[in-house]
Amino acid sequence: MIAIRPVPQRARLMLEQAGIHPLLARLYAARGVSVADELDTSLTGLLPPEQLKGIDTAATLLADAIAAQQKILIVADYDCDGATACAVGLRALRAMGGIVDYLVPNRFETGYGLSPEVAQLAAAMQPDLLITVDNGIASVAGVAAAKQLGMTVIVTDHHLPGDELPAADAIVNPNQPGCRFPSKCIAGVGVMFYVMLALRAELRRRGAFADRAEPNLAALLDLVALGTVADVVALDRNNRILVTQGLARIRQRKVQSGIAALLQVAGREAIRASTFDLGFAIGPRLNAAGRLADMSLGIECLVTDDMGRAMNIAQELDAINHQRRAIEADMQAAAAVQLEDLDAGQRASITLFDPDWHQGVIGILAGRVKEKLHRPTIVFARAGDELRGSGRSIGGLHLRDALDLVAKRHPGLIMRFGGHAAAAGLAIREDALGDFTVAFEEIARALLAPATLTRTYETDGPLEAGYYSLIPARLLQDAVWGQGFPAPVFADQFEVVQQRLLKDKHLKLTLKKGNTRLDAIRFNHPDSAPDRIHAAFRLDINEWQGEAKVQLVLEHFEAA
Repeated sequence: MIAIRPVPQRARLMLEQAGIHPLLARLYAARGVSVADELDTSLTGLLPPEQLKGIDTAATLLADAIAAQQKILIVADYDCDGATACAVGLRALRAMGGIVDYLVPNRFETGYGLSPEVAQLAAAMQPDLLITVDNGIASVAGVAAAKQLGMTVIVTDHHLPGDELPAADAIVNPNQPGCRFPSKCIAGVGVMFYVMLALRAELRRRGAFADRAEPNLAALLDLVALGTVADVVALDRNNRILVTQGLARIRQRKVQSGIAALLQVAGREAIRASTFDLGFAIGPRLNAAGRLADMSLGIECLVTDDMGRAMNIAQELDAINHQRRAIEADMQAAAAVQLEDLDAGQRASITLFDPDWHQGVIGILAGRVKEKLHRPTIVFARAGDELRGSGRSIGGLHLRDALDLVAKRHPGLIMRFGGHAAAAGLAIREDALGDFTVAFEEIARALLAPATLTRTYETDGPLEAGYYSLIPARLLQDAVWGQGFPAPVFADQFEVVQQRLLKDKHLKLTLKKGNTRLDAIRFNHPDSAPDRIHAAFRLDINEWQGEAKVQLVLEHFEAA
């Protein structure tokens, strides 16, 4: 079903009167922007660090460690958010005089986060202070083990806490109880960036920069933008500032060598970089290292200043990503066979398992199935004597909370879990798969209203006739869009003049609206279109052999 977002007309008019382009004014008003000040993306608009609970303590501990020349160890996560957060920490701490190294858990050996096993690995590196990035809020046992081994522990994270917080020396997480920081959806890399801001302020207060220049932490905003977009956190105003500023630096080529190299191997131009490039070109290549190999490779790409080395690593990451795509294709084919025997329309959830599936790719598969069937989906892979699952959810079901309900109603069924509203991870015993499938279905059916199980394509309605051109398309391309502030999708009726299949899977069309003919494409959709369609589409630019033309990317169509 295609729906149209309401547009508060008073807000739209106020934005236009403030000088905002009429098309953008309509789109921003539909996304809750009511005054032009909310579109101010200057760094002065960032929320102040002191609103983050625990940040002053963390800054003091880090400043003390730097002053005493103690060893600092960052324990990272193996996704893009964790890798960029680690890179921000490494670059900033070294610039401020810290002796710092990092450790990233191996997805296949130690699993997610600061576990007791990871604490033992950390201890072998003999740090005085351990700081987690993008993990740690659920690491009660791991933090206890690290402290017992003599380490001071700082947790920086953004995930939702459980019933018990770890006994760290400092916790910086906007979602911990009692934290008044308004941006609850900041990414892990954003939290670490804020901790570095607070550390610089503490060192400044101590006179550490009396005889040397302060580090320019704004130079790290390209990393912050990448991690924020790739982690698909909601782009509230604070996150939009971080992403806009980071993108501006990339477009000005004031960019880390690793990001420049990744853009190059992906065939993207830095000067025209967009949130789409961060989320769908660079992010997957970095994530591929954590999915199939070792995220240390991705982190090394982000911290080197040697462009030659960065290119070598970026090419290796690109090769790993191609391998990931091949594995994913095989898993999708196997999942399709399972789904043939499953009446998804009669279910409120989907749970899948295959003993041959790669645990590094199950999250992607869960996302694909969720998108296809519009059901909360959890996909499991075998990991030793347990199953590890990755889930993706639809609007209306908070996945982490749903798993919490399963765990409370069926004690012992889930060994461990964590995550967000839209994505979560868990582990169960293999012999518990059947019971978990039933329990998760019961919870999903209880929490999801019947209307939420019908997919709705929320659009911005028809695009004005004069805007099917390159200038409006560039305007939309240059703006910052993302989770919670979605990229514009328009809807209208068209006559299908021509259609053909590209590469056996993409439907290429020529559409007609009035007297205007338009190129269009629907990716990964081999089925033909009727003569007249009602389509939801994005206004895009197709650049080929130096020529740029407007193209409609169809998200959905139905007979008109």
